[in-house]
Amino acid sequence: MARYKAIISYDGTNYAGFQIQPNAVTIQEVIEKTLTRLNSGHPVVIHPSGRTDSGVHAQGQVIHFDLLGQRDAEKVRFALDTQTPADIQIKSTEIVPDDFHARYLATGKEYHYHVDMGKSRDPFKRLYSAHYRYDLDIDKMRRASKFIEGEHDFSVFCATGSAVEDKTRHVYEVLIEQTSDTDLLFIFKGNGFLYKMVRMLVGTLLKIGNGQLPEDAIQRALVHQDKKMTGPTAHPEGLCLIEVHYDGDKKSK
Repeated sequence: MARYKAIISYDGTNYAGFQIQPNAVTIQEVIEKTLTRLNSGHPVVIHPSGRTDSGVHAQGQVIHFDLLGQRDAEKVRFALDTQTPADIQIKSTEIVPDDFHARYLATGKEYHYHVDMGKSRDPFKRLYSAHYRYDLDIDKMRRASKFIEGEHDFSVFCATGSAVEDKTRHVYEVLIEQTSDTDLLFIFKGNGFLYKMVRMLVGTLLKIGNGQLPEDAIQRALVHQDKKMTGPTAHPEGLCLIEVHYDGDKKSK
């Protein structure tokens, strides 16, 4: 057996998320079926750095898996990449020690969230940006975002259904950039994120920017675990997992 680490990219539009589930096509199912064929029919299970929801995208998701025997990593990448659908890309593969784990050894992640602020939804952005047509005070949102940074118990920003007990996370940096007249980009960097945490934070920041929540709503939500100070969960299509960090990476924090 040899263990492989792979960095993959995917358009999540046509998938019911990453994790295998009944009666739905998922990223995990598609990749595992391909790897099983490459592994002479012996079942292969892949382990991701984290699970993305239906409609969520990734540019730098990390997975690991085991194959019978040791093969050239680039040949594994090429075979997997050419036998998976066009909306899944295998960017790189490498052989790693047997104790490498894509999820448990991850030290940081970066997510981007795209918002289309046009009066009507741009059809060419609809799969990769959430549409928000209401007025926004971006400077107010930037000030509010600073309350997210640091180490906090983010339980109030975790959707129900999470099995994680420790909900304390350290968010290193939150940036909000207006990249065009109608495009807004949220950047989140941290040691980890809870189930739907980024989308809940974005939804709250949008409500703050529109004046429906006070500027200190996030601070009050975190201090008092007050759900009334949080906004709705932002739509999935705007979210993309950009990068996962590990000890030894140049950009790890």
